[in-house]
Order: sequence, then structure tokens, then C-alpha cells
Amino acid sequence: MKMQGRLPWPAPQELDDVARRLYDQIAGGRRAAGPQPFALTDADGRLHGPFNVMLASPNVGAALQALGAAIRYDSDLPARARDIAILELARLRRSEFEWYAHRGAGEQAGLTAAELSALRDGAPASTLSPAEGTVRELVRLLVLERDLDDAAYARGLDALGRSGVVDLLALVGYYDTLAL
Repeated sequence: MKMQGRLPWPAPQELDDVARRLYDQIAGGRRAAGPQPFALTDADGRLHGPFNVMLASPNVGAALQALGAAIRYDSDLPARARDIAILELARLRRSEFEWYAHRGAGEQAGLTAAELSALRDGAPASTLSPAEGTVRELVRLLVLERDLDDAAYARGLDALGRSGVVDLLALVGYYDTLAL
């Protein structure tokens, strides 16, 4: 069996029934529908990045996969704000895979080359909306300080509403896990 880093990198036919169910949820679910910003699999069907890691513990991986799908497809966060948050976290955590995967998603959500460059460099981006700037700020605070003070929380409520702030908290926790 091939390896990807420290873990086996199985082709679909090498998976047991439990891991194969998870594989099918990932490779055949909502992530596989429509235009993809990155390839989920290699030419032999092996899952890339954190999706392969999920196969190493398929019961936990299934829960993680479901959370990630909810964040991506069912969140109250607008697509641009969601991908800004993911890219900000990817930069802060030096997660090359998440940067690679979500750069394309950010482009699909309407982020410009200049905005992506600013996100990559941690630089200001004057073309982001005030709410999008607040998303960047909250992600930085959550990643670096692990908390929001009352003033930052209030800015988040003003920019995103209560469900948006909760969705952003879940997003940061999920992508922080993937970055590990």
C-alpha cells in the first residue's frame, strides 16, 4: 500500500467496509458535485490531504466529514466570508493543503487575485467589506488568542449575526483540527 506522509494512502479497493462507506460519503457526496476547486482524489481514487487522514479512523472521520460538509454547505456564512476565514486560518497555521484547496474555492466565491495575495501575505485588503474584515480579525483572535473579548464578540454579532458567529467558531475549530 502506498503511503502519504506517515499514513497509508489506500486506493478505494483496499478499504474495509467502514472506511469505504466514509470514502463514498466524501468522494461521492456534495464535495464531489459541481466544479471542484481542487482534486479530491488522485488518478487511482486515493483521497488527498485531511480526507485521507479521516480514513485512518473512519468513525471519527465520518463525524469530522459531516461537520466539514455542514460548515461548507449549510452555514449562514456567505461563501466569500467562509473562504476568507479558511484562508486566514490556513496562513496562520501554515497549512499548505488548506491554502491550496481553498484558494480555488475563494476564487469561485469571487475573491480577486489581489485579495488572495493580501490574505496570503497577511496584508490589509481594502476591497474586503467591513464584515469580511471583521471575519479576518475574529479568525486571528481565535487562532492566536483562543478567545474573543466582549468588544470583538460584539463586532462579530454586528457583522455576522449570532448564527454567523457560531458558524465562524465551528469553522475555526474544524479547520484548526485539519491544520493539525
